[in-house]
Amino acid sequence: MMLRDNYFSRRFFRPLLWPTLMTLAVLPVLVGLGLWQVERLAWKEALLARIETRLHEAPVALPRPETWETLDAEAEKFRRVTLTGRFLDAEFHHFTQDAGGAAGYSVLSPFEVEEGAVVFVDRGFVPLPLKNAHGAAPEGEVTFTGVMREPQARSSFDGQDDPAKNIWMVRDPAAMARAGGAVLDGKQIAPFIVEAEKGSFAGEWPQPKGTRIDIPNNHLDYALTWFGLAAVLLGVYIAYHKANGRIGRERTKA
Repeated sequence: MMLRDNYFSRRFFRPLLWPTLMTLAVLPVLVGLGLWQVERLAWKEALLARIETRLHEAPVALPRPETWETLDAEAEKFRRVTLTGRFLDAEFHHFTQDAGGAAGYSVLSPFEVEEGAVVFVDRGFVPLPLKNAHGAAPEGEVTFTGVMREPQARSSFDGQDDPAKNIWMVRDPAAMARAGGAVLDGKQIAPFIVEAEKGSFAGEWPQPKGTRIDIPNNHLDYALTWFGLAAVLLGVYIAYHKANGRIGRERTKA
């Protein structure tokens, strides 16, 4: 017991003031950011699971136009819906890529579900050469199933729309409707888009793309990064003190 007491009594740690204060200030922040990313990971996994469930549920009726004004499109995205109505004589071309990375356009057509109430429907993808040479929208009353999506928010990386050439860089039904002229003048525009499912319409083009879950989930990597930085900071702090003789065990004279 005496030997054990002597061993520990010879150990010492004399922390330096400023390195210690800086470490005490930064270390909890790094650990806190790591824990926050762990919470975000759980939230994101639950969200993706909910989306996957929605995409396999039976379709429901499209929300009624009288609910559109207060509808939360973000909360309703990826819900399968059935629409009945007629396509109006207009279409809008959203510059995008197919699943293989080839450039082309998504063809969005206004679809009147009730008198004066219009939903923008993404009918599918066409390659660049078929921008103005693809199949027309079905005529008369049609019924099909699609997936609700929120309007696309414009980011700093998106180019400017060119309504004169009918080239749109984001899927924004409100902006498209403003450029729609007499066909859409005075119409109530749904605050969401519906992506038509595969097999909804006859003809080779446009080809419905199928809904892609384009929600990144990198929270585990972020959490490991923050925890790793915290471990590195702690390691540097200890190594710095050891190098300066501030931590260790006193040597006994022979």
